[in-house]
Amino acid sequence: MAQAFLRTPLEKALAYALLIVLGFLMIFPFIWMFTASLKPHADIVQVLDVSLFPKGSPAQWLWGNYAEVLSIVPIGTQLINSAIVTVGVSVGQILTSILAGYAFARIPFPGRDSLFSAYLGTLMVPFAVLLVPMYQLMIWLGWVDHLVALIVPWLFTAYGTFLLRQAFMALPKELEEAAMMDGTSRWGALFRIYVPLVTPSIATLGTISFLYSWNSFTWPLIVINNRDLKVVTQGLMDLQALYGGTRLDLVMAGSVMAVLPTLLIYLFFQRYFIEGVASSGMGGR
Repeated sequence: MAQAFLRTPLEKALAYALLIVLGFLMIFPFIWMFTASLKPHADIVQVLDVSLFPKGSPAQWLWGNYAEVLSIVPIGTQLINSAIVTVGVSVGQILTSILAGYAFARIPFPGRDSLFSAYLGTLMVPFAVLLVPMYQLMIWLGWVDHLVALIVPWLFTAYGTFLLRQAFMALPKELEEAAMMDGTSRWGALFRIYVPLVTPSIATLGTISFLYSWNSFTWPLIVINNRDLKVVTQGLMDLQALYGGTRLDLVMAGSVMAVLPTLLIYLFFQRYFIEGVASSGMGGR
């Protein structure tokens, strides 16, 4: 469709130039964060002599800021904790969304549509409303200051169920009927036929779950107080509280270490993410 509006080479050149400028504006904060992590604090707050890159050759840049951050705040342990929580939540949400999405899309049972509508309605409930009852439940279960409190409450997602339901409904029923006529069970039809066909939607859900879980801050701040069990977002808060006004270079170094995994995940799975988002609204009926 875009090609229909870009008929001349000049129009294409202007469009590409605009996209390059917009892309640079979006990525510039990440570039500045990385370069600032390699500068002295005095150079970062300098207003008269502003430069994007640190002074001197790359060998003279302050790479030791990263090691200093690791010695002040246990970012390494917190990165591991965040990885455990994020993988647990992402895998759990993918599995439960596959099962629930398939059930709502392909298995007829009384009240299915009403139950699905009520389940989607939970997306309208603000998280702040759930904080107190969820925390009370964690106390009752004895899960406060345990990583399980960051995983189990988030294993189910209405958005993921909707996304996978739409993907399953876009596929022809004849695939499942033919497989079951050949002796394949419903479980076999799901995992051997349908799941491989909705890989873009699964990758989309996995990417969103990863980003949301990795960047979660409010819930870990409430249920995790043990220094050895904190996640990376809490570590950044501790680093900001200690050196936010005096050592911005250390704060930027910690931010780079925290944001790098999310950038890598998105870069590796962006193709599936775009395909999944583009097709998530197809087939709904």
